[in-house]
Amino acid sequence: MATLRIEPRFCGPPGTANGGYFAGSLAAAANGQACSVRLHAPIPLATELEIVEMPEGSRQLMHAGQLLARATPAALELAVPAAPDFTAAGRASRRFGAFGRLAFPGCFVCGDARGERDGLRIFAGATDDGALVAAPWVPDDTLADGRGRIPRALLWAAIDCPGYFAARDDGAPMLLGEITARVDGEIGVGEPCVVIGWRERVDGRKFRVGTALFNADGALCARARALWIEPRPPPPPA
Repeated sequence: MATLRIEPRFCGPPGTANGGYFAGSLAAAANGQACSVRLHAPIPLATELEIVEMPEGSRQLMHAGQLLARATPAALELAVPAAPDFTAAGRASRRFGAFGRLAFPGCFVCGDARGERDGLRIFAGATDDGALVAAPWVPDDTLADGRGRIPRALLWAAIDCPGYFAARDDGAPMLLGEITARVDGEIGVGEPCVVIGWRERVDGRKFRVGTALFNADGALCARARALWIEPRPPPPPA
């Protein structure tokens, strides 16, 4: 029986996996194909989780009889805006509005409590024209595989949290509900990349966003559409 284990380094909210990294780990999609991952429950860390291959081609993630997530082959129709260059993305990152007030400062991707060579530290802020959020990213050697390339699950992670900051920049808690991503290229250690995010629409507590990752040559390497959900407010005291 296939299993999946997410190590504590790759956390999002305390005690649970970062949604993008987890989704990319479960997807295991072939290069150039999109996969959609829907999260049904928080993904525990340092736990052997059961992967169940379904006859129709989806993969279910189970733990103690509970469905945690489902990955399904998908089509991804996503118009990706032009990205700023690396220097302009750096200016955008300095406008990151949530330093010191993130709901999850320990998040592997966007947490400002994570140090260099620990988290990805992708801080997506508004571009010069305000049309997007963007951030520079230079992956370090702690992230590399045996070929000096960045594993696909980490590329999914890089295009996760910038979607949140495209939806809102106040640091309020939201959770990733679904992400559909496609990876078309590779990224190497030390390569200066640009990550962007943009809001597509808002429906009450639900935010639809797009994200994308570009390599040092400005080529599009990965893209995603995601659904972020604002938790319901707690009921008033009786």
